[in-house]
Amino acid sequence: MKESKKVTRRDFLGTTAGAFAGIALFPSNTISGLGYKAPSDKLNIAIIGVGGRGTSNMAGVSSENIVALCDVNENAVLEGAKKYPNAKRYKDFRRIFDKAKDIDAVVISTCEQTHAFATLPALQLGKHVYCEKPLTHGVWEAHVITEAARKAKVATQMGTQIHAGDNYRRVVELIQTGAIGKVSEVHVWVSRAWGWQSEEDAVAHKDIVSIRERPAGSSPIPAGLDWDLWLGPAPYRPFNDVYWPGPKWYRWWDFGNGTMSDLGSHWIDLPWWALKLDYPLTVEAEGPTPHPEIAPASMHAIYTYGSRGDLPPVTLHWYQGTMKPRLFTENQIPAWGSGVLFVGEKGMLLSDYGKHILLPEEKFMDFKAPEPFIPKSAGHYQEWINACKTGDPTTCNFLYAGPLTIANHLGNIAFRAGKKLEWDPVNIKVKNCPEAELLICPKYRKGWKLK
Repeated sequence: MKESKKVTRRDFLGTTAGAFAGIALFPSNTISGLGYKAPSDKLNIAIIGVGGRGTSNMAGVSSENIVALCDVNENAVLEGAKKYPNAKRYKDFRRIFDKAKDIDAVVISTCEQTHAFATLPALQLGKHVYCEKPLTHGVWEAHVITEAARKAKVATQMGTQIHAGDNYRRVVELIQTGAIGKVSEVHVWVSRAWGWQSEEDAVAHKDIVSIRERPAGSSPIPAGLDWDLWLGPAPYRPFNDVYWPGPKWYRWWDFGNGTMSDLGSHWIDLPWWALKLDYPLTVEAEGPTPHPEIAPASMHAIYTYGSRGDLPPVTLHWYQGTMKPRLFTENQIPAWGSGVLFVGEKGMLLSDYGKHILLPEEKFMDFKAPEPFIPKSAGHYQEWINACKTGDPTTCNFLYAGPLTIANHLGNIAFRAGKKLEWDPVNIKVKNCPEAELLICPKYRKGWKLK
C-alpha cells in the first residue's frame, strides 16, 4: 500500500482556510470558471440512490436542479421522476460519469458497499459530493476517498445531519472552553441494535427480527430490482428478502457494519468535534462471539487517543445494544436511551441530540455558559450547497469525515479480530495483527475496482 502523510484535522483546517482565502482573491467570473457558481445560480445535481434514505437527501437539495436520477431499483427512479420528470434516468451510476459535463455535483445515498465506488469517480472528475454516512464501507476505502477529496479540492459533506444542530454546537463550546476541565474519558452509547441477536438481545429488542445465519435458499427478485448491480463489489449471493430492502442489509458484513455504521457517525461525531480527535492509538472491543456474516447487536469498543496539542490523552468508550456505561447502570447519571458523557477533571457533561446537562447539577447551578462562538448552521444540506457555490468549507467535509469513518470501522475490526489493535495511520495498517489486513482492504468482486 502507498504511504501517505498523517494529516490531522487541525492541519486540514489550516490548509483549507488558506486555500479558500486564495480563491476569494479572484474575481467572481474566475471563480465560476474553477467550478464555483454565484450564489444565485443553481447546481445541476445527480441523485445516486433515489429510494430509502435517498428520498430525504433528494428533498434536502431540492432547491437546486435535479438533472439525473439513478437507482438499481427502477421503481424508485420512476417515483422520483414524478417530481423531476425532466431528469435523466439511470440504473448504473457508472453511466452518469460518462456524461459528467452535464452535472456539477452528486448526492450519494446507495448502500454502504457502493459508497466509495460512486464517490471516487465524482471526486476525480472534480464534482462536488454529498455522501450519506458512513462515508465508506471500510477502512481502506475511507483512506482512498479522503486523499481523493484532498486532491480534488471540491465541496464535500458526509450525511451526519445532526452535526448542524444547535445542541452539538453548544456542547462543543462548553467542552472547548473548559466548563468541566480537561476531559480524559468519554462514553457514547446507543440502544439500537442492528446485528446478530444473542438470546439477551432478542429479549431486550423484541422489535428486531432474530437472524442467525445466511439463508440457504433464495426469494424471487422483486420486479424492477437489478440484484447484480445492487450487490456491486460485494461477493455474489442469491437474492433473499433478509437483505433487501433497507435497513435489513445493515447487519450483514458484506453490505454494512451494523449499529456502528448506522449510528457511530452521528454519536461519535460529537466527541470527535469537541475533543479534536483524529486517529486512535489502540482499539479493542468486547461482546458475544463474533459471527462471520453478521455484525453484533451488542458490543463495547474502547479507543485510546494521544495528546492533541494542549489536550490530554483520552479514552473513548462506545456501547451498543444492551451494553451500557458503568455510571449508567449504577444510576450515577440519568438513564438516557442514547447519550454522550464527557468526564472531566471538574465534572461531567451529558448530551444527546437535543439537550445537555452539566453534572453534578448542584455544582453547576450558578454556572454561566460562554457566549456562542460557533456560527449557526444554515442547515446540513444548505451548508454543502453554499460551499459548492462559494468555496466555503463545510463542517463534515471528507477530510473530517474520513478519519472519523476509519475510527468507527476499526471498532468493528477489533471486535471481529478479537485483539487489541495498534493502529498505524500513515501506512493504513494494524501493527500487531496482520490477519486483520483483509478486513482493512477487502477483495472485490470481478468487474469492480476502486482506482
